[in-house]
Amino acid sequence: MAVLVTGVAGFIGYFVAQRLLETGTEVYGIDNLNDYYDVSLKQARLEQLQHYSHFTFERLDLFDRDRMLDLFSHHQFQNVIHLAAQAGVRYSLENPFAYSDSNLSGFLNLLEGCRRMGVEHLVFASSSSVYGANRKVPFSVEDRVDHPVSLYAATKKANELMAHAYSSLYQIPATGLRFFTVYGPWGRPDMAYFKFTEAILQGRPIPVYNYGHMKRDFTYIDDVVEGIVRVMAHPPTASISADSTHANLAPYKLYNIGNHQPIELIRFIEAIEEAVGKPAQIIMQPMQPGDVVNTYADVSELMADVGFAPNTPIEDGIRQFVAWYRTYYQV
Repeated sequence: MAVLVTGVAGFIGYFVAQRLLETGTEVYGIDNLNDYYDVSLKQARLEQLQHYSHFTFERLDLFDRDRMLDLFSHHQFQNVIHLAAQAGVRYSLENPFAYSDSNLSGFLNLLEGCRRMGVEHLVFASSSSVYGANRKVPFSVEDRVDHPVSLYAATKKANELMAHAYSSLYQIPATGLRFFTVYGPWGRPDMAYFKFTEAILQGRPIPVYNYGHMKRDFTYIDDVVEGIVRVMAHPPTASISADSTHANLAPYKLYNIGNHQPIELIRFIEAIEEAVGKPAQIIMQPMQPGDVVNTYADVSELMADVGFAPNTPIEDGIRQFVAWYRTYYQV
């Protein structure tokens, strides 16, 4: 049986599909190829995957209820890795309905498909954005996340609640992964590291928000893929807490996927400067709506359950990205 990977032409989806295909797993990938960023980059990722004979692609929008149900009616998926979503914090300020269509209605369509099929394990993407205005660090999956500061974050928290409800009602093993600022080759052009690299190479200034007083738990793509693959092989089971204060009757679990080493934004820019070989022209700017000052992942549960924690140094990861960027864009 195949593994369904949604958002397969996206950054993380591409690498997850490639990893599974290299192990001989049959992968069925779907993506709507929207124009949130350069479609040609998504198509280039797909071209790499289509070299594998056991890869099947279908252009499909999660919001299309009939086609989504048809997909699950005609294919038997052992596991589902759900990575498709409308991403971006700032974009949600301008196009809020894109988030309700994909991240809420689209996710519900996916859950219905999983329910009708009875998949062995649903692994779905959440985000570190759900921690919102939390000040306690590092961020733990046990922390309350009731204060989102963007619509994107709110939809990701909603996904966690929706998945828990379906897991509880229908005993669908479901695991949510809170990703922390994923970067690397073939990455998203809307991300800061991509924009900074492009600007430095072109001699343009880069905006640095909150006057540089920000930290991010940057997580290299290879570490993220390793975490996803390991988690997929460990579906959760229903359990009761050790102190018996509450029962978790759903086979449901959350993990942070982060490097658990927050990096100052200025140090991050220095790593790009070193890899590019040119200094950045920095323009300090105030904080933008929807942003958070700090992200920091507690990955103790991930380490305890699957024996892995991301650990790629930022200098190594950025060096790999810049090398890819130069090759892909011939600069």
